[in-house]
Amino acid sequence: MKQDIRKLTAPQLKDWMGQHGEQGFRAKQVHEWLWKKSALSFEQMTNLSLPTRELLSTHFEIRPLTVDQQQHSNDGTIKSSFRLFDGNLVEGVLIPALRNADNDRMTACVSSQVGCSLTCKFCATGYMDRKRNLDAAEIYDQVVAIDRQARTNYDAPLSNIVYMGMGEPLLNYKNVLESVDRITSPDGLGMSPKRITVSTAGIAKMIRQLGDDAVKFNLALSLHAANDQKRNQIMPINESNTLDALGDALNYFYKKTGTRVTFEYIVFYNFNDTLQDAQELWTFTKKVPAKINIIEYNPIAEANFKNTDPKTLDRFADFLDSKGVNVNVRRSRGKDIDAACGQLAGKK
Repeated sequence: MKQDIRKLTAPQLKDWMGQHGEQGFRAKQVHEWLWKKSALSFEQMTNLSLPTRELLSTHFEIRPLTVDQQQHSNDGTIKSSFRLFDGNLVEGVLIPALRNADNDRMTACVSSQVGCSLTCKFCATGYMDRKRNLDAAEIYDQVVAIDRQARTNYDAPLSNIVYMGMGEPLLNYKNVLESVDRITSPDGLGMSPKRITVSTAGIAKMIRQLGDDAVKFNLALSLHAANDQKRNQIMPINESNTLDALGDALNYFYKKTGTRVTFEYIVFYNFNDTLQDAQELWTFTKKVPAKINIIEYNPIAEANFKNTDPKTLDRFADFLDSKGVNVNVRRSRGKDIDAACGQLAGKK
């Protein structure tokens, strides 16, 4: 089997080219084609000689991600199933600004794993098996494909990226960080890391590692309950990564990076929507500077949770606001095509 050329670092590629009689600057050209121009075949590398392209194609391959299906929501959201080189499928979502919004934000929601191992009870992906991690190029390819969709459908480039699709990003740590580097590097896509948010269900050890690595992107914690008993019920990962452990890790991350964390909180009917729950959430925010995104629940066939009623949600948010917490209520997008938060599951 030919080697995947996108698994080579720039120095490795330069060494290989030199060993095969090619001048050093050729490696830089190839690297630029792969990561800046997003070439998916050697034939596209038109400033290389035909013998050089044939040399590359003899020894290497590029394993492109392809769009298998697309669905368009009534609100403008586009969900795509992406087929990987080995036949597996993952899903990604383009979330454009609302038609009456005063901004032109274009957000890509990308996946980091095929399936997931964390079994969160409210999330469709959590009911799938985790088949494998995505490599950095497969995550990068999702961004490129969704950017093309934004330009084609809305005549605008991507402005933001969220790692909130299928999988737990911090259980694919190396490839996720490498993909961020490819997306943000000047010799890659050149996006600002401050436009990228990585969301985690809460892996305390890896949150600390993010601090040690001094990452520049934003971090979001998928919280959904601020006491261990309730969080254990819906997120089994909490049994080994308690709220105290997460609070300490998040505070360490903040001290190392200076980046304020976002807490994501789905308000479930008659589960975590009382003023007592809001009080517990407020108390947890004292552990680390944070803002809170309250998210509507998006029903899935596998679970019996319901979204809380509007009055209860408003009362919950108003309590936090009265305590000086930076809180936003996020309305779900793409529900009609199963593209909203928690609904990605590779369904046809």
